[in-house]
Amino acid sequence: MATRLNITEFIQESGFNAFHLRLAFIGFLLIVFDSYDLAIYGAIVPALMESWKLTPIQTGAIASYSLIGMLFGAITFGMVADRIGRKRVICISVILFSVFTVLCGFASGPTSFSVFRVLAGFGLGGIPVTVIAMLMDFSPLKKRATIATVVLCGYSLGGILAPLVSIPLIPRFGWESVFWVAAIPLFLLPLLFHYTPESTFALIRSGRKAELYKLLAKIDPSRKIDPDSEPYETEKSNTKLPLIELFRSSRGLSTIMFSVAIIFHLILNYGLVSWLPKLMMENGFNMTSGLTFLITLHGGAIVGTLLLGRLADKWGIKNLLMPLYLTGSVTMILLSFNKDPILLYALVAIGGAAVVGAQSLVQVYIAQFYPAQARSTALGAIMGLGRVGAILGPLLGGLLLSLPISTVFLAFAVPGVCSFIAIAMVQNRYSHDRAADGSRKRNADARSPGKQVRPAAH
Repeated sequence: MATRLNITEFIQESGFNAFHLRLAFIGFLLIVFDSYDLAIYGAIVPALMESWKLTPIQTGAIASYSLIGMLFGAITFGMVADRIGRKRVICISVILFSVFTVLCGFASGPTSFSVFRVLAGFGLGGIPVTVIAMLMDFSPLKKRATIATVVLCGYSLGGILAPLVSIPLIPRFGWESVFWVAAIPLFLLPLLFHYTPESTFALIRSGRKAELYKLLAKIDPSRKIDPDSEPYETEKSNTKLPLIELFRSSRGLSTIMFSVAIIFHLILNYGLVSWLPKLMMENGFNMTSGLTFLITLHGGAIVGTLLLGRLADKWGIKNLLMPLYLTGSVTMILLSFNKDPILLYALVAIGGAAVVGAQSLVQVYIAQFYPAQARSTALGAIMGLGRVGAILGPLLGGLLLSLPISTVFLAFAVPGVCSFIAIAMVQNRYSHDRAADGSRKRNADARSPGKQVRPAAH
């Protein structure tokens, strides 16, 4: 009788090597491009408002249009990626967001610009959910949060690149030129397709065992694989609709709480990123200084996220997320009472570490919570629904801009508290990682001499 090879355990027990480094680099580049395309709008808001004579409410509405596209893109591509694998979905998403972001630079007015932003947003929505799921699929268990958060620092780097590129380009070539930079990913597409690995569950489903075992040899070259063994994964889905997995095994309440946390989190995150330069200009700073605050926000996020990833692997993600949400709220409150430039820069950096860092961690938390066959679907559905908050954030900022700046920051403190409450209600005991950990312990006990353990049913 042929032996069985648990693919989930094989990958989780592997050590970090060149394969994981290359995978992390691919994911990092994708997140950088995705974030740059999304952050462009916040960097050009002052120039766009002047060029097209837009009101704050109109500007906030346009910012929300790309997020509407992301909502549907995340949900659609999340479910598709769990059916056909991550690789093809990533490539399709890159083509969509690059082409339509470039076209934004050729828009003749607010209407065509808004249409292109919606279509670009549809592609943008597919990148995070597939990249994070891919990282969870292939990362060693003890390095998951560290690898994912390093990759998700690409969010902040892309957010920094947008204003850095805008500062020299807008005065010389106009705001349109900032969008043309988005063509770069199209030239890298052949390399991306060649080096991105196919999902293991897609290889198992299609019977491509030789290709699967060749991939496993790259993941852990030190282990010998019996070519006659039968591959399987720890938790196999019995449904053709991955969305159902979000509510199976008593995960329903946690799925709802994740969604609530993300909605309020993205109200704060996107409201802050979209309006921070303008808010600081209203506070007496010039346009360059306003963009510098945006760079500071993302700089703080990079440093914070790198530290948080390592801590999450040691202490657990939930234990870090809750204080991070409260820290973000406290920072918003302190920003409302201060006008000293040095203190403002420090608070913005801390806010970036807390708010953007929490966004990275909560996505890793969601990916770990669900089985591989529903991982992209979970990220897509929850993050897609969370885009409601991303849509409301810029709109809220536009509506509040007529009020004193202190009132705007105080309003943005409320969502962090709501996210804290929602994450506190997530039930860790129903996490897929807990089930997989139980399976590993049973197998370890079975291999230990002197112990007799009933084999797990498959």
